[in-house]
Amino acid sequence: MTEHAVLDELRQAIDEAFQGRERVAMRDVYAQASRHVSLPADLLGHLNELPEGAYDRQELTEAINAVITRRGEQDTLGLLEVPEQIRPVEETPEAERAVRDDAPLEYLNPTPTRPDDDEDPDVTR
Repeated sequence: MTEHAVLDELRQAIDEAFQGRERVAMRDVYAQASRHVSLPADLLGHLNELPEGAYDRQELTEAINAVITRRGEQDTLGLLEVPEQIRPVEETPEAERAVRDDAPLEYLNPTPTRPDDDEDPDVTR
């Protein structure tokens, strides 16, 4: 199995561990990775270097990449892609532009509005 195929297999194991969950305990990730018989023991050793605890997908990916980099394997093994973290609307580039341009944020996340009761007396509710 090529080095990059090994990372693909690890990605699949991580996806399976996170299925329907925001955070996953390291032991669950290791257990899921252990079920993938084509993952070499050395790569499972990378997971053993991570501290116990719960990780979100971005934290886990960054931690695995740190182990790969610390071992000097980033050129041969490669790194996992760090998923983009979901940010609140206020922290997006569009919102930053709106603040810079002194525009309201409502256009980024519009909320339905209801007309005032005395605005159109002909409409019954």
